Amino acid sequence: MEYKKLWLILASVFIGSFIVLLYFGGEIYQKKPPIPNQVVTESGDVVFAKEDIQDGQKVWQRIGGNEVGSIWGHGAYVAPDWTADWLHRSSIWILDTWAQEQYGNDYQSLSEEKQASLKAHLKKEIRTNTYNPETENITISEIRSKSISHMSGYYASVFGDDPALDEYREKIAIPANTVSNDEDMKKLNAFFWWATWSVETNRPGEDITYSNNWPGEPLIDNVPTSSNIIWSVTSIVILIAGIGALVWYYAFQRKDDLIIAPKIDPLLSIKQTPSMKATIKYFWVVTALLVLQIILGVITAHYAVEGNGFYGIPLNEWFPYSVTRTWHQQIGIFWIATAWLATGLYIGPAITGHEPKFQKFGVNFLFVALLVVVLGSMAGEWAAVKGYITNPTGNFYFGHQGYEYVDLGRMWQILLTIGLFLWFFLMARAIWPALKKKGENRHLLILFLLASVAIPVFYVPGLMWGETAHLSMVTYWRWWVVHLWVEGFFEVFAVAVLAFIFTRMGLVGTKIATTSVLLSTSIFLFGGILGTFHHLYFAGTPVGVLAVGASFSALEVVPLALIGYEAFENYRHSFAKPWMRRYKWPIMFFVSVSFWNLLGAGVFGFLINPPISLYYIQGLNTTPLHAHTALFGVYGMLGIGLMLFCLRGLSGKRPWKTKLLRFSFWALNIGLLLMAFTSLLPVGILQAIASIEHGMWYARSAEFLNQKIIHNLVYFRSVGDTIFALGVMGIAWFVISLKTGKAFVQNEEDSSVKNNTTDTFF
Repeated sequence: MEYKKLWLILASVFIGSFIVLLYFGGEIYQKKPPIPNQVVTESGDVVFAKEDIQDGQKVWQRIGGNEVGSIWGHGAYVAPDWTADWLHRSSIWILDTWAQEQYGNDYQSLSEEKQASLKAHLKKEIRTNTYNPETENITISEIRSKSISHMSGYYASVFGDDPALDEYREKIAIPANTVSNDEDMKKLNAFFWWATWSVETNRPGEDITYSNNWPGEPLIDNVPTSSNIIWSVTSIVILIAGIGALVWYYAFQRKDDLIIAPKIDPLLSIKQTPSMKATIKYFWVVTALLVLQIILGVITAHYAVEGNGFYGIPLNEWFPYSVTRTWHQQIGIFWIATAWLATGLYIGPAITGHEPKFQKFGVNFLFVALLVVVLGSMAGEWAAVKGYITNPTGNFYFGHQGYEYVDLGRMWQILLTIGLFLWFFLMARAIWPALKKKGENRHLLILFLLASVAIPVFYVPGLMWGETAHLSMVTYWRWWVVHLWVEGFFEVFAVAVLAFIFTRMGLVGTKIATTSVLLSTSIFLFGGILGTFHHLYFAGTPVGVLAVGASFSALEVVPLALIGYEAFENYRHSFAKPWMRRYKWPIMFFVSVSFWNLLGAGVFGFLINPPISLYYIQGLNTTPLHAHTALFGVYGMLGIGLMLFCLRGLSGKRPWKTKLLRFSFWALNIGLLLMAFTSLLPVGILQAIASIEHGMWYARSAEFLNQKIIHNLVYFRSVGDTIFALGVMGIAWFVISLKTGKAFVQNEEDSSVKNNTTDTFF
């Protein structure tokens, strides 16, 4: 297929997908749940004002937001989903109040007939939309007003220091006095009430709620909609058809590239420029952040069974769960991104042999800027959660934004965006001389630069919301960053980088590498861009978002069906010539990327993609199952592989001792598998059963999550976690040993080259 046709396909996919993505962004803006000017009773008393709800959202952000329980299913997993919790508790309170008034007994003690009568009354009371578009007010009944007072008092006790709830706070890992100011608590309750009103209230003229009937709640007949079921079935059909079409095309069109690998390592001829050598400090930071992320992960996981400390140490007094979880996630993004950015800075001059003026200075300046953003954002998040930043605007810019994966304050986001554009400038100026030369390599270079510029460009959507932005719109833009930036264009960048590596090593021809990258990018983005919507099914979005998200998220999985071939090809490269032994373990990490792409992104990803599935398991442990195996399994393993590849080049001809790398490789992969299958998956399955049978509120309740079987499964995870952590420590020790020289073969007796032997598979 000619390059021109491939470029046209890619352009069509890109432009068409973003037109649809932006169109539905407009639809979400038009049809999002309204924030009323006032919430008033039938007698005219004002319960909440618009400013109370918006200010309450700011309080929620400051205390950790998505890192303290969840809203609309998005967030952390130890504390409840506040919308599902408020909905269930307030419904029970209303039913008990009516039961006492009418029958002199509580609701659960009534006969089925009486319960059914009260339940029908409750459904009408709760799901009827009383928002007036002319006055922009919501009118509530007296019983609803009383239920708000009841729930406000309850949550004031939870987030305050009521001794009667000490044990409950320990179970949900929330410190006492998380919100100590009465006015802040009133506003937080206003935000919780509005977020719950959005999931329990029917859209005007329809019999489905603003959240497409999520969360499941039998008391008000919140059940999956017909659209949910129809588009779930459709997504499975599309998946099967897509896999069949891809296999058919692959069988008839693909041709192997008949390349004879060079007899000697072509990369040894690359001159290490000053800026290339300067990237080594980036990999030291990558290693340090990786170790810190694992330590924070251990602490965060332990909070699920000991919510106020770590084996008796009152750690939550200094580093509450919301802080450790924030840092654990954010540092993961930081170290993976740093590994990839450093690889770009290393590869740029390696491609052309051109060292632009002041390139080393730019690399060093960017390094310092990176440290400022990492350390500054972490300090701001800690200060906000601990209550040292109380001004809402100050928190927004320098503290904790409260949105998962983009928690860092706006000023740190702006600095990070500037840094990403500076990174692209440094890399592009090094590649530019090669880009001006005509030839097949030019197409691959252009795609590499496009993938590179997409990294800063698609972080910009993280700047699209303000302090008082509507939660539906924040969710829309946030997933541009999380899905398109992290899961989308980083993937495209990775494909382009690996193509460059293997073509430069003489293992893949430029023509087939260019064709494969263009085609695979088109296929991936065809499902990936609009697949963003599968995160937005229940975020106050219209049914069209559910339909598009279900259809195209199924197509995201299609390219992964043939991932085994990619793994085999990568593994085969490690045996192409004897000199390839130098790169065996970087390549083995690339092989593991293919495995985790299939399992973590493919199998576990599709587990939560269909609307009917996500309806019951959004916000359960099936989500971190996908997140851990896809984010670390795919992007983390790739980051380690790229780091080792660059360090191999920076080490020159000196051979490595590789036993530690072999141990780390298998420890990381085995540990991650055990983490998934001995803890995250079984807990997620048990939660899914609870959600289906009783509702989302129960699957996320302290009552359910503190059962002995759940605690045992969390403790079982420590086996996989320990093996995984040892693998990380092995990587860290190896990087340190490269600096001290202990990782290099010191004499001929240590060298496998002398005996003409190779590393064994195990």
